[in-house]
Amino acid sequence: MSTTTTYPLSQRVQNMEESATIKMAQMARELKAEGHDVISLSLGEPDFDTPDHIKEAAKKALDEGYTKYTPVPGLNVLRKAIQAKFKRDNNLDFGINQIVVSNGAKQSIANLSLALLNEGDEVIIFAPFWVSYSEIVKLGGGVPVLISAGIDSDYKVTAEQVEAAITDKTKAVLFSSPCNPTGSVYTADELDAIATVISKHEDIFIIADEIYEYINFSDKHVSIGAFPQVKDRTITVNGFSKGFSMTGWRLGYIGAPAWIASACAKIQGQFTSGANAFAQKAAAYALEADMGPTTEMRKAFLKRRELVIEMLSAIPGFKVNNPKGAFYSFPDISAFFGKSDGETTIETADDFCEYLLHKAHVAVVTGSAFGADNCFRLSYAASEETLKEAINRIAEACSKLK
Repeated sequence: MSTTTTYPLSQRVQNMEESATIKMAQMARELKAEGHDVISLSLGEPDFDTPDHIKEAAKKALDEGYTKYTPVPGLNVLRKAIQAKFKRDNNLDFGINQIVVSNGAKQSIANLSLALLNEGDEVIIFAPFWVSYSEIVKLGGGVPVLISAGIDSDYKVTAEQVEAAITDKTKAVLFSSPCNPTGSVYTADELDAIATVISKHEDIFIIADEIYEYINFSDKHVSIGAFPQVKDRTITVNGFSKGFSMTGWRLGYIGAPAWIASACAKIQGQFTSGANAFAQKAAAYALEADMGPTTEMRKAFLKRRELVIEMLSAIPGFKVNNPKGAFYSFPDISAFFGKSDGETTIETADDFCEYLLHKAHVAVVTGSAFGADNCFRLSYAASEETLKEAINRIAEACSKLK
């Protein structure tokens, strides 16, 4: 085939944006392969290994024969452990039939999009937002409706903004807390106000992504699904990637009204069927066993947060937030727009991130991918030494922009 041939790809995939985090990680790998010393702070992946007791549980499950197909919504042993976790940690009461285990929280959200949305249904997304939200909504036929908050309001939207965005086409509200990419955490009062607004509209559902629940530096995590006015219309999404450093295990789950859970299992049954058998057995053990390693990881992330905030805040032109959770910093770098090092002129956050990659050999992700054109996301899921070196390089590169 000629390189000028138009390949017969679907309109669906042609309209889909590539994941910016995965794209930047790939660009960093390519530069590294060329011999450059690249520091990648682009992916949201803890640098800790999965705790040993969870790995041992997986090995034991293999020896016990957990190598076959699993029920589509998950092994009962894991769903029961999730049920107990929801009650223990979130004050959420779900029956086993209301819980569906998937191949990562990303698949959980995709299942929900395909199960709930019809063409033209609107989904209100709090921006800045995780890069895949809008594309998953569009894949389900929905229309993303973004409501935004800047650094001066800690990147948190208000109940009044939610109310103003609601139309007769609104089907769902989607957000994360702790938030990727900002690290912002909604307080109980803020969630209560948002829940009260949504409770007035009986046909609107809440999809609450709580994947960073255990990496929370504020008070105890609060789930919006625990508020009585919306508990029957909230789908809580969670998983094992972040809090247990199990990114490669690909396990996520939802707690939802039974009819929604059933629909998600139906969708999943036609796409992937049930998740990995021995990983599910180990995940059940993770929820029931010692949470000490998770607590230690959170402490390490908190220490890194302090380092990152201090160093980034010292760079002239950076406006830095104080994230209350997750492991990201999301600085506003609009002060650099229009500046140049004599070769490269910075007009956008995209330009800024490419400049850092090629001039400082540090990979971060442009804020435009998250619905915030003035910012970039830096993951501090890396060692303190690596973070110090990366931010020193960023500072040096920025000093050349005049």
